[in-house]
Amino acid sequence: MSEVAVIGAGSWGTALSMVLADNGHRVRLWARRQEQIDELNQFHTNKRYLPEVKLSPEIMGYTDLGEAVRDLDTIVLVVPTVSIRSVLSDLIKVMTRPAVFIHASKGIEPKTSKRISEMIEEEVPAELTKGVVVLSGPSHAEEVCLRQPTTVAVSSKKPEAAALAQDLFINQNFRVYTNDDIIGVELGGALKNVIALGAGISDGLGYGDNAKAALITRGLSEISRLGIKMGAHPLTFTGLAGMGDLIVTCTSVHSRNWKAGNLLGKGRSLQETLDTMGMVVEGIRTTEATYYLAQEQKVDMPITSAIYSVIFQGNSPKNAVDQLMGRVKTTEHGKLNDLIEDQFGSS
Repeated sequence: MSEVAVIGAGSWGTALSMVLADNGHRVRLWARRQEQIDELNQFHTNKRYLPEVKLSPEIMGYTDLGEAVRDLDTIVLVVPTVSIRSVLSDLIKVMTRPAVFIHASKGIEPKTSKRISEMIEEEVPAELTKGVVVLSGPSHAEEVCLRQPTTVAVSSKKPEAAALAQDLFINQNFRVYTNDDIIGVELGGALKNVIALGAGISDGLGYGDNAKAALITRGLSEISRLGIKMGAHPLTFTGLAGMGDLIVTCTSVHSRNWKAGNLLGKGRSLQETLDTMGMVVEGIRTTEATYYLAQEQKVDMPITSAIYSVIFQGNSPKNAVDQLMGRVKTTEHGKLNDLIEDQFGSS
């Protein structure tokens, strides 16, 4: 058994801390707010994010980043994408030894279009890292905390780092697979949030299952197009970090991206939506990043473009749907097949 630092005490960071504690590991859980950490240490609860959950006494809270990571060689990073660089900048000043970084955040950085593993590699000196791992898949924190069956994938450029993450987290309720396609695993986890906004918009407009099924399916197609163009393997998008995460995020009442989209579909402005949510909605920033990344990569992503037009260009949700439905007729798999053939050769 080992001791692990978890940086970020939101719902997902707390849920992963519970998995680690269930596996016999001692957890140092870090957050900025002193009152949150006091509650965690005194009452073993985190009511703002997981109001019904009792936490293990093996999870200890810290606001001092240096104390949270002192003498540890495994760091789990679970903070919003917008905070990644600033947290890492503070972290490298207090680390006392090199560590494996396991990140469980899902997003793409606007302007740079960087994946989170790329951000970590840029911010953390080589002498302080023993590998970067992404953990992703269909995994709502609320269900993980109830120890309901959950399955995820971990991926790294270093197989030994992925194996370490698998060993840390796997148990009877939380099954972990390894996957050697870190690009696909990260992109699948990030881009599904964009499509989940669209699924919420569709439901907010009052559309039915036909519309949502089409949106999920065509959304997966455009995620795959971008991913393959950037070097991901096509099969990754049929797996846990692709279709699995897309389904759960587009259909679950736990999904904050679906909830935000639903409010937008019902006519709320972006600011009203964010004020109502009261938490980070990763899909908003990822929509912006993906919109420009698709242009840079010359990949057609009509659903992403439509969602971008609603959030950032003042287009109405109803008009965005009408524009999608009125596009020029085409084949279902043509562009995707061309990309697969370009990357992997004809079968």
